[in-house]
Amino acid sequence: MSKRLMTGLYWFLAFEFALGAVTKYWPGDTIFSSAYSVKFVEWGYPSWMRFVVGALEGAAAVLLVIPDKRTRFLGATTLMFVLTGAVTTHIVNHDPAVESWAAPTHLLIMGILALANWPADWRDLGPRAGGLAGRRPGALRGSGSS
Repeated sequence: MSKRLMTGLYWFLAFEFALGAVTKYWPGDTIFSSAYSVKFVEWGYPSWMRFVVGALEGAAAVLLVIPDKRTRFLGATTLMFVLTGAVTTHIVNHDPAVESWAAPTHLLIMGILALANWPADWRDLGPRAGGLAGRRPGALRGSGSS
């Protein structure tokens, strides 16, 4: 798949989740649905949980548009955790498929994107430069100072 097409896909998905994050903070009904403050309570969560979900969605949206495999992996995996909760919530509450099809669809998409950006080495997820975090294990041993 071309790089431009993939970049467009990341931007489109980031826009969707940024818009979703904004609707979590919106005080009343939105053009998409009723107020999330009411929906979260109906689903059995405290009303303030929508702010946590909105913050995670917003942060993940930003991570998706940064053209770096590491940040895109972290964004996709963050959204996988959020979407797993969303899918579970829709199943437990017996929501109709018309209202809940987006969560499993996006969960599948984020799983594919997470696999596509999977780090070659888990140390690639840590800080890249400077300090002890950027050094390989055992790099201080045998440095000549005793």
